[in-house]
Amino acid sequence: MTEVREDPLYIILRSKREATRFQILVEIAEHQPAVRQQEIAEKLGVTPQAVSEYIRELVDEGFVAAHGRGRYEVTKSGVEWVLRNAEALEAYARHVTKDIIQQVAVWTALARDEIRKGDRIGVYMQDGWLYATLQEKTAMGEATMDARPGEDVGVSHLEGIIEHREGLIHVCKIPRVERGGSRKVSSTLLRSAIDRAEMVAAVGLESYVALKKAGCEPDMFFGSREGVVEAAFHGRECAILIVDEEFTDFLKRLETAGLAYTIHDLIVS
Repeated sequence: MTEVREDPLYIILRSKREATRFQILVEIAEHQPAVRQQEIAEKLGVTPQAVSEYIRELVDEGFVAAHGRGRYEVTKSGVEWVLRNAEALEAYARHVTKDIIQQVAVWTALARDEIRKGDRIGVYMQDGWLYATLQEKTAMGEATMDARPGEDVGVSHLEGIIEHREGLIHVCKIPRVERGGSRKVSSTLLRSAIDRAEMVAAVGLESYVALKKAGCEPDMFFGSREGVVEAAFHGRECAILIVDEEFTDFLKRLETAGLAYTIHDLIVS
């Protein structure tokens, strides 16, 4: 049995000194042979003098070979030491994510069938909601409780991929009031733009009034930008009327999120 102080996890996770030595070895391996101690110090949050001392120790122990001022190379022994510790950390991370987190993480879904605690259940997304069924799905888990159809049910040990399609976002730019506001918006074009949307959002009073003029009531107003993003992630097709000064930033948000969108021109001359 490995002594606790020889255990790589003890060395890396419990000893700040050994953790720093490990990081410095990795940095040397990445940048060898031209190693800039100042950059390593800034990256690790220690002084250049400390880095120099650590490197001197690593050289003395045979983990690093020195080839003149500022030129270092990790030796075979050093590589083996890094790999041994890296493998231990990787195994520990796998244990945490697969054996620990998955056991304690419980997802909430709507029961589609009569479900009993311990049942092997399929999990899927439809219309933005997460459902649990006794049928086989691409994502499977275990019921943590009894549930009748329509009740919330806990799902643990979830494995696989929950298949779903992200929703399209219809983006409609509305001019601010000083540029005409809702008066410049065609109600006919507006109704056509939002016709397929399952959820409609408004940003700015001009957008809200334009919707009201078209005989529509927004589903979201306060916090609607992130609400639309969240709904689209859950597969809902959305429309958002947004004032022109916030239009560009919102498109950047959609680009960052990787969501599909289409732009509608509602302005009448």
